[in-house]
Amino acid sequence: MDFQTFPPVPQVVTVAGVAIELTPIRLGELPRLLAIVQPLAEDLTGDPDWMALLGRHGEAVLDLLVITTRRERAWINDLPLDDAVQLAAAVFEVNADFFVAHVVPAIQGAAQRLGPTLRTLGTSPSPD
Repeated sequence: MDFQTFPPVPQVVTVAGVAIELTPIRLGELPRLLAIVQPLAEDLTGDPDWMALLGRHGEAVLDLLVITTRRERAWINDLPLDDAVQLAAAVFEVNADFFVAHVVPAIQGAAQRLGPTLRTLGTSPSPD
């Protein structure tokens, strides 16, 4: 029997007195999540600086938490900062293989492939 076919066991994190069950990203969440993660992908490392991420990409991080926790935005918005950082770290831990192994390399690869094209477009003479 292949145990990898079983659904993953949720990681339970207690935040603001509420037990949140975190599971890996689901297929239906992927399109929205990828659109949100793209601008902050360069800052997602093995050990992200959550305060810096919130400072540079606050709305995207909050949207990311809404999708990955499957909670309402108002609930996320009302979290104390330390709870929000704890929750973000737990979300990243549950989905680390996805973020680090798939999202970041895919976006970096796309940027490298598009770089020469974008540079060429930026130096093309403009029609008069």
